[in-house]
Amino acid sequence: MRASRTNERLARNGRDCLTPMTSQSWLAARCFSAPPFSTRAWPSSLLPAHSPVRSQSGGGKCFGPDVRAGQGGGPAGQGVGQLGARGRTPGSYAGRLGGRAWWCRSCSGRFLVGKKQPLSCVPGIPVRSSSLPLFSDAMPAPTQLFFPLIRNCELSRVYGTACYCHHKHLCCPSPYVPQSRLRYAPHPAYATFCRPKESWWQYTQGRRYASTPQRFYLTPPQVNSILKANEYSFKVPEFDGKNVSSVLGFDSNQLPANAPIEDRRSAATCLQTRGMLLGVFDGHAGCACSQAVSERLFYYIAVSLLPHETLLEIENAVESGRALLPILQWHKHPNDYFSKEASKLYFNSLRTYWQELIDLNTGESTDIDVKEALINAFKRLDNDISLEAQVGDPNSFLNYLVLRVAFSGATACVAHVDGVDLHVANTGDSRAMLGVQEEDGSWSAVTLSNDHNAQNERELERLKLEHPKNEAKSVVKQDRLLGLLMPFRAFGDVKFKWSIDLQKRVIESGPDQLNDNEYTKFIPPNYYTPPYLTAEPEVTYHRLRPQDKFLVLATDGLWETMHRQDVVRIVGEYLTGMHHQQPIAVGGYKVTLGQMHGLLTERRAKMSSVFEDQNAATHLIRHAVGNNEFGTVDHERLSKMLSLPEELARMYRDDITIIVVQFNSHVVGAYQNQE
Repeated sequence: MRASRTNERLARNGRDCLTPMTSQSWLAARCFSAPPFSTRAWPSSLLPAHSPVRSQSGGGKCFGPDVRAGQGGGPAGQGVGQLGARGRTPGSYAGRLGGRAWWCRSCSGRFLVGKKQPLSCVPGIPVRSSSLPLFSDAMPAPTQLFFPLIRNCELSRVYGTACYCHHKHLCCPSPYVPQSRLRYAPHPAYATFCRPKESWWQYTQGRRYASTPQRFYLTPPQVNSILKANEYSFKVPEFDGKNVSSVLGFDSNQLPANAPIEDRRSAATCLQTRGMLLGVFDGHAGCACSQAVSERLFYYIAVSLLPHETLLEIENAVESGRALLPILQWHKHPNDYFSKEASKLYFNSLRTYWQELIDLNTGESTDIDVKEALINAFKRLDNDISLEAQVGDPNSFLNYLVLRVAFSGATACVAHVDGVDLHVANTGDSRAMLGVQEEDGSWSAVTLSNDHNAQNERELERLKLEHPKNEAKSVVKQDRLLGLLMPFRAFGDVKFKWSIDLQKRVIESGPDQLNDNEYTKFIPPNYYTPPYLTAEPEVTYHRLRPQDKFLVLATDGLWETMHRQDVVRIVGEYLTGMHHQQPIAVGGYKVTLGQMHGLLTERRAKMSSVFEDQNAATHLIRHAVGNNEFGTVDHERLSKMLSLPEELARMYRDDITIIVVQFNSHVVGAYQNQE
């Protein structure tokens, strides 16, 4: 009875929606319906003259002569029938209809083979959308079409190909994306429009679908290829068989979730002074600011650490046209991009900075305060980013570049290691964690940075004290700065620093591309007493000890997925080659004896393969992405996470950037003995 009513309802819907007409062209129709398709659902006058043909792909029925596996006689019959031929997929059947065409009364859209019909005549397919919930919300009955796609891991291809979004950081907010994972929370009033990448008709052309449920998992070599694509290692060279540096070397790696990745990393050796600089940078509202900061910040720090005589020598070399003394030796991965177009602009700003340092410093004092140098470098670079955007550039490309850098933002966590002196300068919510090996061989974590967000009570108090009392409730709303920005300190983000008049003046005089960006047009709510944001870092000093074995610098993508103690333990066991077995914690799960035996067997097998990674950062990312509820790497989970398309990956995790710095305990101990 239920099937009969359903078929009668489908027949009634078909008569109400479609009106037959004659045409000489090959014709195709689409019908979206919840119940499974049946020829009894169609009135006899609408049935094609040809018998249904079972698809070779094994499932649904396609109609028309030679309609096998979705291939019709006409060119547009190909692929239109494929979606209907997919494994008894309800709701989409297309092919030849024996010389008949159909009109949709609701929109007068004509379904003609080989022609693009308006997407609005297909119920349930949003024309301007790139957000998965918009698909499901707009098509209550047709969503059944997507169930086999989800089952066969094909939804990612449908979703990834059908639509795209020009400004992913501003529009298409998804209720399935935890707001804590979004650095900038989009406001509905500021959302930009999205346009379909291609029509649904075009998408279905040439697509062939399997009819049996399949699982597509990456093989271990494929997983390793993805994890190791951006890894980099550097070992400090030895002299006469001895390493005179307190740093043995470092490993770094990145795993993107955004496309393009918004994280950046940098590492360099200071050539005119002692020490090494390492840093991770987490961008938001795009990658422009994090890219610029990763290129420029270390130069500002190195110049701040130079003595007066060296600064004079460098300035004289520039004036006379002689070669400059090298300041930094960069340690870069081939994928680490450096902007050549803006190098002259960046150099001129840096030169202005060291000229001011020369004028301020008379050369009387030779002692340089590293903490003060780090703070000055951070603040001066952020000031230059703001000033360059206000002044503009005659070159339209550079003018647009500096504005993109200023209107986007980035956090930074930088470490300066000089002998036993370790300084960490942090702006934002990336972290620095010290790995300490205790006498019994266990590992403990020492935090060397503080997050600048709503979870930091001191930071909340600082922010409220800098603004009038009547703004106490509006400065931070829903744990975000002005209800929008998660970090309370960052480079760039002039929308939270400039006055409203200055913002309007710069935007009006800027290039047309800037006016097309909705992010630059809106004013944050309750914007009364700017600036609300600062790039001034919080500097932490630590004197290294022999038991301090390594330092982990990482963006918040790592700390959102792993506890600091687990991070230190995993890296420590990797570097020392000693795997301390912890009791298996199953939490609230009911584990049978057989499952427990399997866990113990798997643990034993992994003891021999746990050190297959040649890079400590890669090993840590493997655990961050693939750990299961029992604290072990699950290959199936790791494969699933790495195979997510870029549109969905951001829903599950953030970009991850890690630098693991290994210290030389013998050199650190020698420093202590000398003193």
